[in-house]
Amino acid sequence: QVQLVESGGGLVQAGGSLRLSCAASGRTFGNFHMGWFRQPPGKEREFVAFISSNSRSTLYAASVKGRFTISRDTAQNTAQNTVYLQMNSLKPGDTALYYCAARGGPIPGALTSRASYDYWGQGTQVTVSS
Repeated sequence: QVQLVESGGGLVQAGGSLRLSCAASGRTFGNFHMGWFRQPPGKEREFVAFISSNSRSTLYAASVKGRFTISRDTAQNTAQNTVYLQMNSLKPGDTALYYCAARGGPIPGALTSRASYDYWGQGTQVTVSS
């Protein structure tokens, strides 16, 4: 079992920055691939960013590419570690509940799909004012 706890959300003005953290524990978290998703008010949950277990592969949604950076301080075969989402040049359209997600095994073919992830955190709210 993997437990995920997000933190770092808050209220920020447009153009500002936030760094979200996802503290993961349980099993060999270092072998899990990680994703960040977000759910804007009244909308479906959407993919934001992905990082592979060895940090060699990353992927971003077009809407955040160049502004957001995903990273992790994981060493493979360890049980506790943290994944980050550095968010710069924030826009009101980035307002959402942000979730981190994890999955083991091979990198999924549909890594932007919610269905590809087995574990989810409870979410952290990000609100960007204009």
